Amino acid sequence: MEQMHDEFNLTYITLAGHVQLEKYKLLYFAVMLTAYILILCSNSTIFCLIWTEKSLHEPMYIFIAGLLFNSVMFSTNIYPKLLIDFLSEKQITTHSFCSFQGFIYYSLTGSEFFLLAAMSYDRYVSICKPLQYHTIMRKTTVKILLVLTWLLPACQLMPSAVIINTSQICNFTLNGIFCNNAISKLYCATPRTSYIIYGMFILINTVFLPLLFILFTYSKIFIICYRSCREVRKKAAQTCLPHLLVLISFTCLCSYDIIIARLEINLPQTARFILTLQVILYHPLFNPIVYGLKMKEISQHLRRLFCQGKFKLFIRTHVS
Repeated sequence: MEQMHDEFNLTYITLAGHVQLEKYKLLYFAVMLTAYILILCSNSTIFCLIWTEKSLHEPMYIFIAGLLFNSVMFSTNIYPKLLIDFLSEKQITTHSFCSFQGFIYYSLTGSEFFLLAAMSYDRYVSICKPLQYHTIMRKTTVKILLVLTWLLPACQLMPSAVIINTSQICNFTLNGIFCNNAISKLYCATPRTSYIIYGMFILINTVFLPLLFILFTYSKIFIICYRSCREVRKKAAQTCLPHLLVLISFTCLCSYDIIIARLEINLPQTARFILTLQVILYHPLFNPIVYGLKMKEISQHLRRLFCQGKFKLFIRTHVS
C-alpha cells in the first residue's frame, strides 16, 4: 500500500498479518470481543476487591492489583483497534498511532517484569526476614516501587520513540496485526549495529535483570523453606507458586516477540498469526485465574462475594 495523505497529512500503514479475514472476520470478532470482556471483568473484579477490602491492603495484594491493572491497560492498548480491524474493509493504522501503540506495548511489558520482581522481593522479605517485614515494606516503599515499575520502562523507551518519529518510512506494510518490533522494518535506513545495541540494552534492563533478581530471591526463599518446618514450606508454596506460574507464562509468551520479531525469523503467516493471538489472549486471562484460585485470601473473598449474592450490589456500589 502506498503512502496516503489527507488534509491532516497522515501517513498510513497496512497491517498485513491477518489470515483469511474476509472468511472468518465475524468469528475472529466474536472470539476476541468475548476474550476482551472476560479480561476486563475478571481483572477488574479482583482489582476492585483488593481496593475495597481492608484485609487485602497488604503489599503482596497491592502488587497483585498493580499486575491486574497492567493487564487491563495492556489489553486496552490492543483489543479495541484489533476489533475495529476485524470489521473494516482495510486494516490500516496511522504511523503516529502505530508508534504510540508499540511504545505502550513494550512499556507495559517491561512494567510486568518489574512488578513481578517487586512481588518476589516482597515474598523474600516476608519469608526470609519476617521480623523486619513491616519495617522494610512500608507504605512509602510500596508506593515508590509501584511508581518505578511503570516509570522506568517508559523512560528507557523514550529514545526509541524519538528515533521512530524522526525516521523516514520506505515500506508501508507491516507483517503483523498490531504494532510491535516489526515496525523497525518499515524504515529506510536503520543503523543495524546501534539498533541491536540499543535493543540489547532494553532487553537486559527490562527483562534479564528483573528475571535474575526474581531467580535470586526465590532461590533464597527455597533454601530457607528447605531448612524450615512444614508450616513455613506450606505458606511459601501458597504465596510463591502463583507468582512463579505467572512469571513462567509471561516469559514464554514474551520470548515469541523477542525471537520472531526482533531476530527476524521467518514463519508461515498462519503460525505467526496464532502465536501473536496467544501473546495478547492467554496472559491477561491467566493472571486473574491464577490469583483468584491460588491465592487463599482472594479466593475466599471471591467465594463469599458470589455465594452471598452480593455481586450485583458490589458492582452498583463501587462502579457507579
